[in-house]
Amino acid sequence: MAQDTHSPIHIVGGGLAGSEAAWQTTRAGIPVVLHEMRPVRETDAHHTDGLAELVCSNSFRSDDAEANAVGLLHAEMRQCGSLIMAAADTHRVPAGSALAVDRDGFSQAVTSALENEPLVEIRREEVADLPPKEWGSVIVATGPLTSPALAAAIRETTDEQSLAFFDAIAPIVHKDSINFDVAWFQSRYDKGDGADYINCPMDADQYDAFIDALLAGDKTEFKDWERDTPYFEGCLPIEVMAERGRETLAHGPMKPVGLTNPKTPDRRCHAIVQLRQDNALGTLYNMVGFQTKLTYGEQKRIFRMIPGLENAEFARLGGIHRNTFINSPLLLDKTLRMKTAPWLRFAGQITGCEGYVESAALGLLAGRFAAAERLDLSPSLPPETTALGAILGHVAGGARPETFQPMNVNFGLFPPIDMRNEKGRRVKGRARKQAQSQRALASLEEWLGGRHNAAE
Repeated sequence: MAQDTHSPIHIVGGGLAGSEAAWQTTRAGIPVVLHEMRPVRETDAHHTDGLAELVCSNSFRSDDAEANAVGLLHAEMRQCGSLIMAAADTHRVPAGSALAVDRDGFSQAVTSALENEPLVEIRREEVADLPPKEWGSVIVATGPLTSPALAAAIRETTDEQSLAFFDAIAPIVHKDSINFDVAWFQSRYDKGDGADYINCPMDADQYDAFIDALLAGDKTEFKDWERDTPYFEGCLPIEVMAERGRETLAHGPMKPVGLTNPKTPDRRCHAIVQLRQDNALGTLYNMVGFQTKLTYGEQKRIFRMIPGLENAEFARLGGIHRNTFINSPLLLDKTLRMKTAPWLRFAGQITGCEGYVESAALGLLAGRFAAAERLDLSPSLPPETTALGAILGHVAGGARPETFQPMNVNFGLFPPIDMRNEKGRRVKGRARKQAQSQRALASLEEWLGGRHNAAE
């Protein structure tokens, strides 16, 4: 007997993954009940009750679909009719070759789209226990800030200790408090509009004093149960990076390459702090790479040591929160179902992907998989040569369970491509990435055209 196509799919969590999953499910004509605990239960990182609120950066990273894996993922999701990408494109702000958004406008757009979708029912309530089998089909997309009660229920069901890492938030500065006698507008290598970032220069002495302050500054104290939780390497607090070597920051988020101070064009800066536009009005700027666990008082003191930020006023100071994720390669099948409870799917960062776009991408796939099952069809897996297939593969069997850690999409997750020049030597670098991107988009077109890669 075919399943009742009118019974809803329940989605727990209204973040990027849950919102995208809801949208994709309704595109197939399947109703959705979307459970979002805010504002009934708040988190340490959210500031609104809007769906798809961006709690860290406002950047979706590179939008280069030709030679960047995350930019390719953007393109693939657009082709799949992604709500998240449509809202991001509508509310983008200048960010060079990156895709950054006005975070309030973005969240409001996603919220409005789902509130006005007749097939979506939004319930503002906490799901404090594992969703029951009677719900029929459930997507758990509670993200890295899963409520303690639900996290405990998941742990008990899986008989696996959840993995966790700390994720840090960068401060946001009021533009009118920045000293433009010192700072200037310029994109690295003049990409984008060429003036999408605010740059604050440091000479060697200023940089050394700044590093000393970072190392000596007071940090937030961890709870006993948090002390051994590892950081995600792609989002280290700035003071943790400084601890790894005095020049680490000068070769990382504060690297001066591709930038020239117009006030001293003949003198190379030792380091440069960049700020990226954070809202559509252009009144707020995010300190790029400055996620931190410094106390609020220390943040103000130390970050005002940066030339150009002497009188900085902060719309939001940095912070830190604990991210929780499951051991997905061990616990989930290829369509993101829990092996021991197949009515449950997981999507987003709780699966162990990292990044806004990756999270939304897994929501997109989970929604499509769940809708296909509700229509009594076999879920169609995206080709492994696509960015969607690559990030799915990482969390659903491609990684080793014993060493599983969150990861952004990257070309290292794609099947290798054998591309050689006229001398028979393997092509590397940008040309190789371009070839992988071209292969991916061609594979995606075939997939969307109905040449299904059915799940086993």
